[in-house]
Amino acid sequence: MVNVSPFSPTIVPHPSVSRSIRSAAPRPRLLHSLGDENKSVLSLMANANHIFTGGQGQDIAVWDRHTFTLKTSLRGHTGSILALELAEEKGWLFSASGDSTVRVWSTVTFLPVYILNPYLETGAGDLFSLVWNPAMQIIYVGCQNTSLQWQGFCKFQLDRHAEEQCGSGTSTPTRKVHKFFDSYPQYTHRPADLQANNFSISPSISQGAFVGTNSLINISATNVIDSAHFGYIYCMALLPSTREGTGHLAQKPGQNYYLVTGSGDETVKIWRCNPSGLNMMHTFDCHNGAVLSIVTSGETIYAGCQDGHVKVLDFETRTLVRSIIVQENVDVLSLSIMQSDLYTCSANGHIHRWSSSFDRTASWQAHDGIVLSSVVSCSSDRKSFCLITGANDGFVKVWAIVPEVENNLSQLREVTTLISDSDATQGDTMTYALSKFVSIPSVSSDPSHREDCRQAAIWLKKGLNQLGAQSALLPTHEAGSPLVLGTFHGTQGKHPKPRILFYGHYDVISAPPEGWDTDPFIVTGRNGYLYGRGVTDDKGPIMAVACAAAELLQDRALGVDLVFLIEGEEETGSAGFVDAIKAHKHLIGNIDAILLSNSTWISEHHPCITYGLRGVVHSTVEITSGVPDLHSGVEGGAAAEPMFDMIRVLATLMGEGKVAIPDFYNRVRHQTEAEKQLYDLLSNVTQKPGSVLSSRWSEPSLTVHNIDVSGPRNTTVIPGKVTAKVSLRIVPDQDLQTIAQSLVNHLRGSFDRFQSPNQLSVSIDRTADWWLGNLDGPWFKALKAAVHDEWNVEPLLIREGGSVPSIPYLEKEFGCPALHLPLGQSTVRSVLTVLFLEADDQRSRTKLICLMSAFL
Repeated sequence: MVNVSPFSPTIVPHPSVSRSIRSAAPRPRLLHSLGDENKSVLSLMANANHIFTGGQGQDIAVWDRHTFTLKTSLRGHTGSILALELAEEKGWLFSASGDSTVRVWSTVTFLPVYILNPYLETGAGDLFSLVWNPAMQIIYVGCQNTSLQWQGFCKFQLDRHAEEQCGSGTSTPTRKVHKFFDSYPQYTHRPADLQANNFSISPSISQGAFVGTNSLINISATNVIDSAHFGYIYCMALLPSTREGTGHLAQKPGQNYYLVTGSGDETVKIWRCNPSGLNMMHTFDCHNGAVLSIVTSGETIYAGCQDGHVKVLDFETRTLVRSIIVQENVDVLSLSIMQSDLYTCSANGHIHRWSSSFDRTASWQAHDGIVLSSVVSCSSDRKSFCLITGANDGFVKVWAIVPEVENNLSQLREVTTLISDSDATQGDTMTYALSKFVSIPSVSSDPSHREDCRQAAIWLKKGLNQLGAQSALLPTHEAGSPLVLGTFHGTQGKHPKPRILFYGHYDVISAPPEGWDTDPFIVTGRNGYLYGRGVTDDKGPIMAVACAAAELLQDRALGVDLVFLIEGEEETGSAGFVDAIKAHKHLIGNIDAILLSNSTWISEHHPCITYGLRGVVHSTVEITSGVPDLHSGVEGGAAAEPMFDMIRVLATLMGEGKVAIPDFYNRVRHQTEAEKQLYDLLSNVTQKPGSVLSSRWSEPSLTVHNIDVSGPRNTTVIPGKVTAKVSLRIVPDQDLQTIAQSLVNHLRGSFDRFQSPNQLSVSIDRTADWWLGNLDGPWFKALKAAVHDEWNVEPLLIREGGSVPSIPYLEKEFGCPALHLPLGQSTVRSVLTVLFLEADDQRSRTKLICLMSAFL
């Protein structure tokens, strides 16, 4: 491998997508108000020079963005303007109306370009929503009759339309007779015909402005999905979004596009876009009234609902991330995104701003009526941004907004700048990628960082994809952090390739200020070491192995399929992990061996292999009096205090330095002579007694972590409820379920003997089994040989006192051995304080993974 380039922490952005919420966050400043108080503003669109507004009138007002003066009006529709959309690259404005037509206007000359009649014409009803797909040159139309319709505007499609027009022998297509709208009064007994003239749809109003005979386009029946929803299609959005403020992604070759639709049937649907039409991919049930507004950003969908909720949906995992309650029973009629800020516009005239952690950062009364539309726009020099809103008070208001440049969200979404430099070495790539990865504070135990965890998963999925893996996100449980699945496919040889699963986790624990000299979420290089939360546990090992696999893949030297399975809740008990693996096992495939790196060496320079982990049982013990907290000056001495009972019952768990639960030690595996010799060797290396290492690694233990009380916690209160957190660490060959039940039985039996009037409850919160590797297996021998080849010494065989819940489960689920290769040095302190790696050794260990993979 090559040298790691000097690392500068100044290139790393602010560490969180969830920026701190200011107590008095300023609302956007009102720049200008436009409009006529007698006309509702139903639709809005804006480019760098103009603001386009549509309302209950039949005209589209065009305002100059610089002078805020009315420049012109676009006339031609005979109904309300319900939706507007821009095709910036063509210089077109699309307008959809209650007159059942879509019109296309030049944003340069303001002259009409096309009139688009939906299939069934007026039978489609009101045209509520429009979306332009710039990659495919297709306009999508959401209709009142629940149909989805589309029309292409690429040269081939327009040429075909022209040929059809010429072949029909008509210069101007006439619309079909509608049995309702073209009907006569019943007493006349006349069949419906175009002369009934029950409404005005006369295209002649503007048709004279067209040049040529092909400006009137009828959508064909082949471009229609009937009953796309079971309700009106009120809103649509493209994913990935090309709207200003949502990431504004440049079109990429081979990019897949999806249409997201929302309806009165309380669902959001995802449709895959292709040149020939749409294919339905997934349906989200929102269950909170009609879906009235939609916006997308990255791989996140925001759906504003009739009852005041905004559903936050993850496109990749097809899961509900969060429900934001904007205001109960107040419709959310429009949504806009500006980088990490979400703006929700409500029927009571209020606009709310939300951070990417879904905290409200501003709220203000923007209009004296229902806010019906909004759009984010930027100036031509891209130095200023504004939120433009319209309401039924007749006014359009322009608000100055400032994007949070220090926020990391938009930068994290653009992984293309991370690993794409062809001149960068693999070492440069790994160091830079690690700095980005660590900068996301994916603290799984803190609810305020839940979105950071999801963004870390999205970032890692994209990073693995760029390095050459096929990657995807897998859902775990509702509102849970997804799994990242990525597969590097090795070079096919004469024999079937082995498949190695690399397990890791992208979540970290919180970083208290004590013990950190620098920001824990900014990787800092100092004296040959890299410091940062997660550098050792477990983001550093993930990036080291991924970059090694990428280099082998590039050299066509990867002789295995390397499957990454990275979870986001390891630090909090791996909730939903087991169910997710069972549900998606067919995507993971067969596995021959499992590799992880989740701990440290016991020395500074001597490499180690971990072959054993203890298991754990976490429990909660609660004692309650059934009455409120009491005052010790009034009830002290008369009340049976829960705290005394808790102290007594916890004391029964230990006796003479040993766990006092009956039969607790019965199945503990006795230490062999070979293990005693191993502990003597390790004692010489660490300068610690072998008995200390043995008690940490291969003997069971009990810990009381904390005792909590109800009430204000002052010195005059007798708490009515006392809660304790207790854990057991177990070792081979103790049975996990037996030990957990023994703990519960012992506590209940001891408490019953007190004959206390208080009540005891004991719950098992989470468990993890012990793990012991097979030292004589071929996979372990291969790993041991690879370590020896790299360092020219025999690796030390060590065990760990901690637990990794997923490893024993994965071994059983896939029926294969697990291997544990630690990457942190002995000077790495526990996960509670500083985590770091020696930069030079990190390169060597990356090479080690390369050598091991090549050997296999």
